[in-house]
Amino acid sequence: MIRLVEMAARDGLQNEARPVPTEVKVAFVDALSSSGLPEIEVSSFVAPRAVPQLADAEVVFAAIRRVPGVVYSALVPNERGLERALGARADKVAVFTAASETFNRRNINASIDESFERFRPVVEGARRAGIPVRGYVSTAFFCPYEGKVAPAVAVAVARRLVDLGVDEVSIGDTIGRAASTDVEALLDLLLHSVPVARLAMHFHDTYGRAVANVMAAWRRGVAIFDASTGGIGGCPYAPGASGNVSTEAVIGAFGAAGEAVGVDLAALARARGVIAASLGHPLRA
Repeated sequence: MIRLVEMAARDGLQNEARPVPTEVKVAFVDALSSSGLPEIEVSSFVAPRAVPQLADAEVVFAAIRRVPGVVYSALVPNERGLERALGARADKVAVFTAASETFNRRNINASIDESFERFRPVVEGARRAGIPVRGYVSTAFFCPYEGKVAPAVAVAVARRLVDLGVDEVSIGDTIGRAASTDVEALLDLLLHSVPVARLAMHFHDTYGRAVANVMAAWRRGVAIFDASTGGIGGCPYAPGASGNVSTEAVIGAFGAAGEAVGVDLAALARARGVIAASLGHPLRA
């Protein structure tokens, strides 16, 4: 069964320049909750000065209407972020690093090794609290500063996350430059190190390849995919990166392949309607 992890409320909105009112974010998450999505990444507990768009994370978590069975997760950078996420009753937390040293320093002002030291206590604290942890590996295929990333480098970072104790690893094509052949080459190596049931893929659609990359990963056995309603998003530290692959496009591709996803497209259309006016630009269906 395909499992989609909805990114629009966090990874999508963090790259939007126009401030989105808190009440709109709450209404957006509530609309997404009604669609059958199994997991929604609601916000990020980073320092407000780092991502002003998500400075209201606690307020949003407190106000959303939680649907039984839906996982409401959050990104956390460090122990303080974990404390805030636990206080907000996040069901799951995510930590983040990269396969590129330059990108990691631009993104979080730390080397890859330093990023692991920062979130080691986050993983330990989440385990004590009894909630699962996801680990993101950005720039797993290409880096905007270093170019092509060797698959073995991305695999080594993913394996470190598993060894640290994360429950799920999300592999990111941060600038959307990967082709299906790149996805296949990485997975042929990665699946020897990370169990496929614990692996997610996160594609951006800069060059229009994201849906094909999703399907290439699915053919290799991956069943967890990150996607963003309306294709909202990008990356503030990856010049030229466009939005995430749209949730609607992923559902359509799987439907054409005869694979049920269990998410209501009409409900996603209503969610797009909730957020569209606050963004000031067209969304993708």
